[in-house]
Amino acid sequence: MTRQINQIIKNRRSIFPAMYSGEPVSDEIIEQLLENANWAPTHRHTEPWRFKVFTGKALERLGDCLADLYKQYAPTEKFSNKKHEKTARKPTQCSHVIAICMQRDPEESIPEWEEISAVACAVQNMWLTTQAYDLGAYWSSPGTIEKEEMRSFLNLKEGERCLGFFYIGHYVGEGVSARREGIEEKVVWVRE
Repeated sequence: MTRQINQIIKNRRSIFPAMYSGEPVSDEIIEQLLENANWAPTHRHTEPWRFKVFTGKALERLGDCLADLYKQYAPTEKFSNKKHEKTARKPTQCSHVIAICMQRDPEESIPEWEEISAVACAVQNMWLTTQAYDLGAYWSSPGTIEKEEMRSFLNLKEGERCLGFFYIGHYVGEGVSARREGIEEKVVWVRE
């Protein structure tokens, strides 16, 4: 078991929607990865993670919304028709896209960064679950996630914010290999 979790962690990669096969992922697997997300660490048990799952025709609506916001807010000199089309198409290449949201503790009993960190831990649990199921996954945070139109599209509640989108699908080919520098240069042992 120890070897399995070590391998899952080391093999986890961003696998982008352009690599997805179009084969649907079962809702049962999506429910399992959301259940695993729910077991992330959470200070004072605030459980700040919230998820909105898009699939089927809703993926087209999400793509249209993202593309429209890109077109509306991209500076004229940086606007690209190719990026606009890619933005609209990306969700439709997926089986499911999950909006990653955070519901701030109304009492603000802990700092916001701890709530964001708890959501990130929940996403890591989802990512490790997709790796265990040999699925592709990718977390993207477009520059328009804080815009009022996105808040409205996602029907966010008071104190809730979107932290990005988690794209999921079966993929074709090999995942991208990753490199890490050795841990020795990143750790200081303090023994006294």
